[in-house]
Formats: sequence, C-alpha cells, structure tokens
Amino acid sequence: MMMESDGWILVGKEDDQGRSDAQNVHDSFASDIDKFVDGLRACLWPLNTYIHDTPELAFKEYKAHKVLTEFMQSQQDWQVTTSAYGIETAWVAVYDTGVTGPVVSFNVEMDALPDIGHACGHNLIAMASLAAGLATVEMVKRHKLPGKVVVFGTPGEEGMDGGKIRLLNAGAYKGVDISLISHPGILNNSPLVRTTAFSVLDVEYFGHPAHAAKSPWLGINALDALIIAYNAVSVLRQQTMPTDVIGMHISNGGAASNIIHAYAAGVCVLRAATVSRLKELQQKVSDCFRAGAQATSARVNIKVTDGYADHVPNRILARLYTKYWNMLPDVPNPPIPMEGQFTWIQSSTDQGNISYAMPSVNASFAIPPGPHGGQPHSADFKEAAGTEAAFLRSMRVGKALAGTAVDVLKTPRLIDDIKEQWRQDIEGI
Repeated sequence: MMMESDGWILVGKEDDQGRSDAQNVHDSFASDIDKFVDGLRACLWPLNTYIHDTPELAFKEYKAHKVLTEFMQSQQDWQVTTSAYGIETAWVAVYDTGVTGPVVSFNVEMDALPDIGHACGHNLIAMASLAAGLATVEMVKRHKLPGKVVVFGTPGEEGMDGGKIRLLNAGAYKGVDISLISHPGILNNSPLVRTTAFSVLDVEYFGHPAHAAKSPWLGINALDALIIAYNAVSVLRQQTMPTDVIGMHISNGGAASNIIHAYAAGVCVLRAATVSRLKELQQKVSDCFRAGAQATSARVNIKVTDGYADHVPNRILARLYTKYWNMLPDVPNPPIPMEGQFTWIQSSTDQGNISYAMPSVNASFAIPPGPHGGQPHSADFKEAAGTEAAFLRSMRVGKALAGTAVDVLKTPRLIDDIKEQWRQDIEGI
C-alpha cells in the first residue's frame, strides 16, 4: 500500500553519530557485486515477468510463493522454509556461515492490487531483494565473512494487516540485526525515506427510532450525531499539522427520510508523520466523535484499527547504500539527495513497523515512467513496472542493497554504531 505520491524533501537537522562505516570500501567489492548480479539477470528476468503477469492479492500469493521458494531451493547452501510461521504464503531462506556475526535480512514482497495488478511494482521489490540476498552470500563465500543472511518472503503488504507485522509478531525477526528493502516509483532515488503512519477509526451511533412527523421528540437521532461529528472533524482540520491527513466518509446514513434515525456509521482514515503524532490525532478525532454523541444523547462506539507505523530510515545504512549506488557505473537521475535529507513519501508500508523493531532501509528508486507518467497505484505504472528497463533498475538497487549488507558483515563493530543510531532516532520520535 505504499503508494508513492508527490514527494517532498525535509532536511534532517540532527548530526550523524555513526562514524565507523567502512570508509575504505574497496572498489573490488562494488565491481564483484556488479558483475555477479549482472550474471543473475537471465534467471531473475523470467521470475520478474511471471510475477508481474500473474498478480495475486494479499495473502493469496500462492503462485508467487511456489516459484520463489523453488528458485531459492535451487540455490546452493540456502535453507528454505515454506509457509513459514503459520502464514500460508510467507517463506524464509537462510544462509548461515556458522560463524558469529551480524544477521542481515532482505524482504521480498509479492502481492498485487485489486483490479490493477502489480501497479505498486512488488515484482521489482522481489527481484531487488533476491538479487541482493544472493549477491551478499556470494561475497560472504568469496571473502569468508561471518554472520547470517536471511531473505523473508513477506506477503500481504497491500492492506491493513501486513505480512511483515504478522511475521514480526510471530518472532520471525528475532535475532535479525538489520532489514533492507526497496520500493519503486518515478520521482525519487533515495535510501533515506520517511513514510506516514496510518490508522482507521470506525464510528457507530445508536439512537432511538421515531416518526419524523408524528413524534420526533420521542427519538434520538444517530445521524445527527454523526453529522455533528463530521462537521467537528472538518473544523479540526484547520488546526492540524501539514503532515496530518484526515479522510472520512459516511458508511451508513440511516434507513429512510421520514424517520428519526436509530443507527448511523462512518469511517475515518488518519495519517501522520509519526506513530506518536498519530496517537494524538486519534484522540482529537475521537473527541469529535464523542461530541456528536453528547450533543444528541446517542450512544457511540469507536473502534480503532492500527494500520502501519511510519518508516524510520537508518542514516548509517542509508550512507552505505548511497556510496554503492554512486560507485556503480551510469548513475541514473534523479540523484540521491544530499546526506541528511529525508525523502518523504506520504503513504504507508508495513516496513515502517520493522523500522521500529530494528535498523531499516526502504530505498525508493525511480523507474522509467509509462507514457502518461502515472505514479504507483495507477494502470500506467503497472505497465511501467513490467518493462525490462524497470527490471534493470531493480537490479541496480539489488547491487546497492547487497553492498550495504556486505559492509555490515565485513566491518567490525559497525553494527553497534548502526544500532546506536537507530536507538537515538527512535527515542527522538
């Protein structure tokens, strides 16, 4: 559900604290990763095309699950678990060196959108993460690096109950040190991506029916309560923050025009820059709902459904990603923003919840747009996401993600700096 809309940039004011991140990366690592991933194109392109042309909805990615797990099972030295952690279309592939070291992970998304298929480009996310995982393991083998590499097949990102959240709650990420993923769009190349947190509030009002002409004084109008609440929310908007988004609609407006309505209901979707701000916004909107009930004597029921947390990118990991992205030949436009500049995507992803549990990068990457310049969640973007040019861009992303992971594995104590930066960022939020 992480639809990339018109992006805008904020300059991060905090100074980076981590200073030990492999400043002396040898060009040979980037070169070796570059060549290895290029060698994967022949086997990954058919996978990419199959997934793109065979869209499946959230938690029903049976065909994608089958082809991806069979592919990983065909790779030497990977331990693959299908239908992992009690989730039918989740899977996990692990390469363990047997030597104590950092545990780096990549997330593979698979699900599509109703009616418009892979208009969010999850096929490209899957290919970038597969390429990154395989390239990381190849470098681990060549250079005898310690640690463990994990690739998670994470279903159901397009919805409320994301697969990453289910896996996180089931303990799948226990012991994992970092989580890396990417997301295509047409506007940004950036590893320092912030997204919004969102939740859904369902409100119901229960009144008392009466005939609107004969005895209206005997009724309690649930629809009046909802209208008062709707107007109160509208007034609230003038005092919300620029990053707050409130969307509301009436899902049940009563039964007939000649009665005092005994029941009415509405749905409100909230977005905010951080989880903490979202909680504040939920409280304000809930107060508006309660005001409608108090004004009319109706009874109110408010149900809050948590969506996704905002994504908090790790700046040290982002710096490593940027280094490899720019080290590879033919750097595409637009350039990655200057260090410290966040790229804000005003949508949401369950990778946000992962970022509150461990250091994370969710790198945005721009693919050549379709003929109409459509952004994610459009039919135009679906077509763009299936092109070879988009696939090749995802391969570049996979190279940069692999370089990031390799630096973490090969640089002593770098993971400590990354985690300290993560703790500071989360505490700051």
